Amino acid sequence: MSMLNDLDGLATEAVDPRYTNLDLMSVAELATAMNEADSSVPGAVQAQLPAIVPAIEAASERMAAGGRLVYVGAGTPGRIGVVDASECPPTFNTPPELVFAIMAGGSDAIVTPKEGAEDDGPAGAAAIDAAGIGPLDTVIGIASSGRTPFVISAIEHARSRGALTVGLSCNVGTALSAAAEFAIEVAVGPEVLTGSTRLKAGTAQKLVLNMFSTIVMVRQGKTYGSLMVDLKPTNHKLRARAVRMVAEIANASRDDAESTLETTSYDVKASILMLALGCTMDEARNRLAQTSGRLRLALEGA
Repeated sequence: MSMLNDLDGLATEAVDPRYTNLDLMSVAELATAMNEADSSVPGAVQAQLPAIVPAIEAASERMAAGGRLVYVGAGTPGRIGVVDASECPPTFNTPPELVFAIMAGGSDAIVTPKEGAEDDGPAGAAAIDAAGIGPLDTVIGIASSGRTPFVISAIEHARSRGALTVGLSCNVGTALSAAAEFAIEVAVGPEVLTGSTRLKAGTAQKLVLNMFSTIVMVRQGKTYGSLMVDLKPTNHKLRARAVRMVAEIANASRDDAESTLETTSYDVKASILMLALGCTMDEARNRLAQTSGRLRLALEGA
């Protein structure tokens, strides 16, 4: 009975009367119902911006001082953390260890569900120790219910080691919020499919993590305007994007942009400076080193 009581007060586990005949709906009705439900998620995230903004500001300061951004989750929230973290190296040319995810049950659980792993609180604390979490790091615990033992234990232990801690849940007044320094509670309400928090709750979590990883990287000088000037051009599409960015920012032809990128092994920032300022590759890289890699400062400092 105690396990049932654990779920009784969770909005994400409640039954929405609009969907009690879900199995009788047509495909068109089902698609419409899900789309309407999903449309409420951005508003729920917007309501939490007063909590999200200071957490991102604090995370940005820690990373600027040499810290890392770490996601901790189990099941769907853990996989969402893995997805967001894995996009940072190609998008911002960051090392994999700068933004990474800790998944309950280990890396195998990303593909093969290990649902029982979420109940192992000691394993959450041990994972924090194994990652060497310290005072410069930011650890974001993600749990739709806000009560997942693995995540709560990880956040409590990370906080005891001096890390900045954030609790991201989709219910209010959660144990995860109480454990973290910053609490973000995106109240999405009941799911179309009762208790299936991979739906609205998962969407809300991805939206919030999009903000964290993107804004933190913008604050580290990883962009020039809205352009991803620190991207890692590992395929044809990204190389074409690099050529376009260099030509646009340096006000050069695409042929010149491409040839310059080839001489710098597709170092976008150095190529821009070489074309815009007429400097050598070494001079461009020295200028970037002096501005902590911030292209705007390197250009305007001229």
